[in-house]
Amino acid sequence: MSSELGTKTQKLKEIFQSMERVVVAFSGGVDSTLLLKVAQDTLGDKNVLAVTALSPLYPEREFVGVKKLTQTLGTRHRVIQSNELEIPGFSENPPNRCYYCKSKLFAELLDLAKEESIPFVVEGSTLDDDKDHRPGRMAVQELGIRSPLKEAGLTKAEVRELSKALGLPTWDKPSFACLASRFPYGEEITDEGLKMVDAAEDYLFGLGFKQVRVRHYGNLARIEILKEEMARLMNGSLREEVVNHLKRIGYRYITLDLQGFRSGSMNEVLG
Repeated sequence: MSSELGTKTQKLKEIFQSMERVVVAFSGGVDSTLLLKVAQDTLGDKNVLAVTALSPLYPEREFVGVKKLTQTLGTRHRVIQSNELEIPGFSENPPNRCYYCKSKLFAELLDLAKEESIPFVVEGSTLDDDKDHRPGRMAVQELGIRSPLKEAGLTKAEVRELSKALGLPTWDKPSFACLASRFPYGEEITDEGLKMVDAAEDYLFGLGFKQVRVRHYGNLARIEILKEEMARLMNGSLREEVVNHLKRIGYRYITLDLQGFRSGSMNEVLG
């Protein structure tokens, strides 16, 4: 570990020490797992409560991973039910869609923290999140949610490096965003569409592809995978299997994005 990363790690611990007790918004991703681990190591298990929202926007495979992680880490863990499709304005899928979602989620976490007499709610944003279209940040700021990784000056690459040093199994986990991010802005987000995306991505992950996005355009699926894995997908027999399976899910047209996987590709239309 570099001296710079060591300094940032120490700062992160000091941030937690100043808060004493925290609720961690826990998705099971790379960032929130490191956040939870350092919080527990610094404050002790009894002073940390991880909370996960069970939602149609998150696949079952992600929730299974969450349960395994909290059991491994010995975490106090609470699961709350959430249905973002019931939030007024969310399903219409405007460019600030995430603001609606984060406002509701963090308001619920603040209520839960108050019930538990816990003074702070924390989430896993890093310095790199400022570089992308992240309307959910406004909700974080408005509600006074803390972002310790960002406050400590940690980048996503440093989060992975520190996670590896701490022996966390998520250190090389592919990035994940909620399933609503698969819909182009302005196209209605429906429960049926979310299930189609989830089934298609679950199938492709099951085939061994490391990073997958299935962008949903009604009856058309635009597949994003790593460039180095495209040749495998285009193998005659596998290509036909994928096409046939996605058609059974409900897609009529199946396309492969030649630019390959890139996080936040739906934001490209925003300029």
